Amino acid sequence: MTTVRPPAPGLRDFYENPAVPVASGDARSRRQAQMLADALRGRTGATVLDVGCGDGTAAAVAAPLLPGHRIIGVDWSQDALRRAAPRVGTVVRGELGDGGLPFADGAVDAVLFSEVVEHLVDPDSALDELRRVLAPGGHLMLSTPNLAAWYNRALLLAGVQPVFSEVSLRGIHGRPGSEVVGHLRLYTARALREFLTASGFRVVRVAGAPFHGVPRALRPLDRLACAVPSAASILLVHARRAR
Repeated sequence: MTTVRPPAPGLRDFYENPAVPVASGDARSRRQAQMLADALRGRTGATVLDVGCGDGTAAAVAAPLLPGHRIIGVDWSQDALRRAAPRVGTVVRGELGDGGLPFADGAVDAVLFSEVVEHLVDPDSALDELRRVLAPGGHLMLSTPNLAAWYNRALLLAGVQPVFSEVSLRGIHGRPGSEVVGHLRLYTARALREFLTASGFRVVRVAGAPFHGVPRALRPLDRLACAVPSAASILLVHARRAR
């Protein structure tokens, strides 16, 4: 199986910086965790990987909703794992490249993949690896910024670079905002569905979540947009490994 090549040293250094934002806010984490809790309802003892766990925020939000299940934080960054350990409990160093994740085929029941795919050079091989470690029918909970968010549609019409897209790791150019977070790829809801299906997953549900970076005056609109996932700020996808 083709593996994901590790990021170039400069990109690794960028992601290792603890000042780089790692999540789009607690609202996304709570919604994603609830989707996973709903998917695992009636089961006990499931093994859940938080792949790309960062500082452990998403796992910490999910833990109270997943009693009786085991959450393991996985990240390539030792610094991230040190910060995640107090929140997650069990952390493991692993990469989607360099030989893959340190888990056997079909060993886990669910994967949280929270705002990681947009940072990957080779997302195809990454999804191959996630599919490998998931049991048949296992759950993938993926979240990622939405290229077609309601405000991005207006920005593009005005000739402005859309939010979440970046042309440099050194600064923001041509779009609103001030934080550089290292996004390499962006998805619409349709593209994400097709991508997951082609990667051996069956999409169960697509939902939306708000983005904490939206100006305060526009946040009510951003919450309303979640009712139409294809226009929401953040895409939340529940998919299952096809048998």
